[in-house]
Amino acid sequence: MNTRRTFLLDAARLTAAAAVPSGAAAASPAYPFSLGVASGSPLPDAVILWTRILPYPLNAASVPPLALNVRWEVAEDEAFRKIAVRGSAVASPALAHSVHVDAQGLKPDRWYWYRFMLGDAVSPVGRTRTAPARDALPANLKLAVASCQHWEFGHYAAHRHIAAAAPDLVAFLGDYIYEWGPYRLQHPPRAVRSDESFTLAQYRARYAQYKSDRDLQAAHLAAPWIVTWDDHEVANDYAGDIDERLSGDFAARRAAAYQAFYEHMPLRLPPPRDGRFGSLRMYQRYDWGRLARFHVLDDRQYRSPLPCSKPGRGGSNVVLARACDALRDPARTMLGGEQEAWLAQGLQSSRAYWNILAQQTPMAQSSGVPIQSPEDGRFWTDGWDGYPLARRRLLDTLVKSGARNPLVLAGDVHTFYASELRRDFSRPVSKANPVVAAELCGTSITSSSRPQARTAENVERNPHMHYGRSDRRGYMLIDLTPQAARTRFMALDDVRDPASGQSESAVFVVADRSPNLRRA
Repeated sequence: MNTRRTFLLDAARLTAAAAVPSGAAAASPAYPFSLGVASGSPLPDAVILWTRILPYPLNAASVPPLALNVRWEVAEDEAFRKIAVRGSAVASPALAHSVHVDAQGLKPDRWYWYRFMLGDAVSPVGRTRTAPARDALPANLKLAVASCQHWEFGHYAAHRHIAAAAPDLVAFLGDYIYEWGPYRLQHPPRAVRSDESFTLAQYRARYAQYKSDRDLQAAHLAAPWIVTWDDHEVANDYAGDIDERLSGDFAARRAAAYQAFYEHMPLRLPPPRDGRFGSLRMYQRYDWGRLARFHVLDDRQYRSPLPCSKPGRGGSNVVLARACDALRDPARTMLGGEQEAWLAQGLQSSRAYWNILAQQTPMAQSSGVPIQSPEDGRFWTDGWDGYPLARRRLLDTLVKSGARNPLVLAGDVHTFYASELRRDFSRPVSKANPVVAAELCGTSITSSSRPQARTAENVERNPHMHYGRSDRRGYMLIDLTPQAARTRFMALDDVRDPASGQSESAVFVVADRSPNLRRA
């Protein structure tokens, strides 16, 4: 945050006593934009702007239960001398006083600055940008990719570095919050499993806790985001309408979690007309001119139950393929039939140089033992390895579509991986079994992983994996041009240090029309 932004922030704190309308029972003296601002879901002529009015992050009662009128502005310059569009929006208590503005009428492929105002209080100034025109071919796109930011496992220094990198776009691939952990504003050095979220109020409080972090706010201020979710926005290892507890009331819990997610993300989605969040369509498509098409997937809401769970439990397990018949059931799905058809259509119609699948968990097969046939493997069932025939359908779709340069992004497992995807992982690469796509998996912002020695063994057992690093936290930076995708694995020195530095853990390049990975 520069000097001017700091001045606005401090001035707004001093004048925020007037921020609550006179009809409120008691005006709050606190700054109403404690959770910052964000933008996302960019189109060539529009972008979504977000904020939530909440003076004290851990006190939902610090804002009165009244609808508040929030003003907003988008400008062509940071000093707001040339206003592009402006308006007002209602922050309703029914949606936790969150605000989603679809700022339309903007010019393609340019930077804008935006802010919100409530009474005399002025929000931090965010920077956002529109996508290029649909027929334009941009020279480059700088993309930051992040996931998995458990509050209790470390500090958000990675977000500080993302902000400093000044990306054009940020893709967040899930586990924005974790449903369990203490409610504290300080990042403690270790996680304590307590205060698990089950209700709407609890999920809202968890998001407010996470979004109070200044480094996370800075990453949102730096660029627009496209987002999807994974399991911990709801509950560990949930699949469709089943959680690991096999809870009878899980549908209500999931609806509460979905609503809280909507309330805290810059999503291009209208709230349900009936106000019920039993489902929420998360899969969306975004074009960056003809350079890239983002197919943003949801592999949680529609998936079949996890295979071969332990007796009396849902959730994941590690199984031998030959001992788990469900792995061979062609009816099982990760994305659901409707989303699979939507993806196939989007790939077939794409004119983009790069077709990027922004999704949650690694697609590359990861067997715990060396395999000679599909029956030999030992697999963790919560990822794509638990849905091998659904994965095969997706890879077949990539081939049949003829889409140029498919590139798969993943998170979830808190590990850097660089892999090559093929339809049959038990057979070597050949003309009949070619590399279909490259996959780049980012490590976590904070969430811990397994020892590096085990990851090295995993890479050795799975020859389609070219790299694995699980002992470092961080994110990915992808420099995309018509000629190549260059991915840098950016690793923190120490996730427990809020001032941590970073370094390149590895760099991989994928050339146009060649899915093979090359280490730079």
